[in-house]
Amino acid sequence: MSTTAVSGVTAVRKHTAVRRELERLLGGMSPGEALPAERDLSRDLQVARMTLRRAVDTLVEDGRLVRRPGAGTFVAPRRVDQRLSATSFSDDMRARGMVPGGRTLWAKRSAVGTLMASVLEVDKGSAMLHVRRLRTADGAPMAVENLHVPSDLVPGLTGEDLEGASFYALLAERFRLTIASGVQTVEPCLTTPEDAACLEVDAGNPAFLFERTSRLSDGRVVEYVRSVYRGDLYRIVVDIFPTRQSTAPPT
Repeated sequence: MSTTAVSGVTAVRKHTAVRRELERLLGGMSPGEALPAERDLSRDLQVARMTLRRAVDTLVEDGRLVRRPGAGTFVAPRRVDQRLSATSFSDDMRARGMVPGGRTLWAKRSAVGTLMASVLEVDKGSAMLHVRRLRTADGAPMAVENLHVPSDLVPGLTGEDLEGASFYALLAERFRLTIASGVQTVEPCLTTPEDAACLEVDAGNPAFLFERTSRLSDGRVVEYVRSVYRGDLYRIVVDIFPTRQSTAPPT
């Protein structure tokens, strides 16, 4: 083996060892906590700064660390797994051991236009409640939600009623209505300046756009929700199963 090859192997081993030491360090740190200064880490780990930077780079690429220009390197926020199932935001957060919350940004009643009438399957001009909410988990902003509901299904409901509350719980307890089915789509998007300000991220950051239409047991549309979830805190999880193969002999 050439001297260059031996040197390369040694560099890889050193980089791997440094990464392991950093992972041990991260295990005792909290999300959002700043990584010690580069000079201090290189001294404590007894490695060159270049080797340290390469190890840190791999942890940034893996989403374990986050670099903030002019501020430093920080432990990445804990990601919340989002399973594609018919659960409310509040139930989903509680299932992950987090405290759900919500703040109503504004609410208004208005006449339904042509497009929204088609989505809600109501007559154009019908009354609709539109509520824009910030959803949080353990106090951290997670999503900006725009909820649209036919007013006749939720008479008297206000934005204040939804302050820190679950819409699904209000439907069941106050209006005796239960979600029976729904269709949800998810696609990548970039945060607009307005959404970014609410989510406390930079405009143009990667995010997930969730759109959901839910129905009651009689088929009526009870909600259309358009939500933007932080891409740095959410991960989509899908359960998959193999398709059952037919055992019938070929004809």
